[in-house]
Amino acid sequence: QVQLVESGGGLVQAGDSLRLACAASGRTFSSGAMGWFRQAPGKEREFVAAIRWSGDITYYADSVKGRCTISRDNAKNTVYLQMNSLKPEDTAAYYCAVAPTVFRRIIVSPETYAYWGQGTQVTVSS
Repeated sequence: QVQLVESGGGLVQAGDSLRLACAASGRTFSSGAMGWFRQAPGKEREFVAAIRWSGDITYYADSVKGRCTISRDNAKNTVYLQMNSLKPEDTAAYYCAVAPTVFRRIIVSPETYAYWGQGTQVTVSS
């Protein structure tokens, strides 16, 4: 079993920055990936970014590319999402998730991920 706890959300103004963190405990993985998704009210959950457990391969949604950076600290089993130049359309609940494997899986699909955190709210005012 894997437990994921997100932190770092909050209310900010457009143009501000936030760093989200996701601490993982329980089972560890040497393969697979950890991802961030977000869901705004009335909308489907959408992919934001992901990072492979091994190597430095990262993936970003076009909507955040150039503004967000995903990174990990293996010693702390923590993954971070640095978000800069935030926009009101970034307002959503942000969830981290773990994919035990990405072999023949679609990295941007929520179905690839087996474990999910409870989410942290990010609200960006204009």
